[in-house]
Amino acid sequence: MKTGKVYLVGAGPGDPDLITRKGLRLLRSADVVIYDRLIPHELLDEARADAELINGGKQPTRHRLAQADINALLVDRALNGKAVVRLKGGDPYVFGRGGEEALACRDHGIPYEVVPGVTSAVAVPACAGIPLTHRHISSAFAVIAGHEDPSKGASSINYAALAKLGGTIVIMMGVKNLPAITRQLLEHGLDPATPAAVIEWGATPRQRVCSGSAAQIAAIARRMEVKPPAITIIGEVARLREAGLAWNDMLPIEAIDREMKEHTRRTESVGATL
Repeated sequence: MKTGKVYLVGAGPGDPDLITRKGLRLLRSADVVIYDRLIPHELLDEARADAELINGGKQPTRHRLAQADINALLVDRALNGKAVVRLKGGDPYVFGRGGEEALACRDHGIPYEVVPGVTSAVAVPACAGIPLTHRHISSAFAVIAGHEDPSKGASSINYAALAKLGGTIVIMMGVKNLPAITRQLLEHGLDPATPAAVIEWGATPRQRVCSGSAAQIAAIARRMEVKPPAITIIGEVARLREAGLAWNDMLPIEAIDREMKEHTRRTESVGATL
């Protein structure tokens, strides 16, 4: 039997319209789709009616499938001649474990292709009215994983360097560890008054933003009961949202309500059939 092929496809940050044309074309032709929890579930409607759909989603404290099991599924289906789309939120290579899956394919002699996606690290702030760079404010940005416990001795994140970046800090999925992360930054010299924002469910109809200073943002997020998925922005550019760039907030209420209802309907429909 001829070996199939694995496509590591970025689904984008949350809005189903933000998947690339190539990613959508591959999704529509795939024999097998192994998808993450944070993909726009409306995209599953684009799969073939006879395609095998496998939920490989992960939550912060509970994994539906371990990464080793996902790797094994990719290998098994491809060795059985299938065209496999591994549909991942954002971009496969930005905190998406795409590199691990590519290595698993390589180790088993399975051809694979990476289809980049719009990373949520950049797109979610943009949807909230926060440009990561601005020539008069920020000429650099850094993206870090928020899952790592910054209090452990073996941390690979240089908080001292981040605190002195002079640009924008993007913290991915760091709601639980936000108090510890901001404490590390402040202890290493970050100005406590630096503007900050936490964006929950960015680039979706459920988007919610809370703003404050670097010293206060963790407490504000806790008070507002922010839950994952969420991205935190720390830097002067966060002020631009309040300066009139929150374009998403200016959309007509009826349009947002309509999109929210359609999103809920599609998500419930997908959940009922899987």
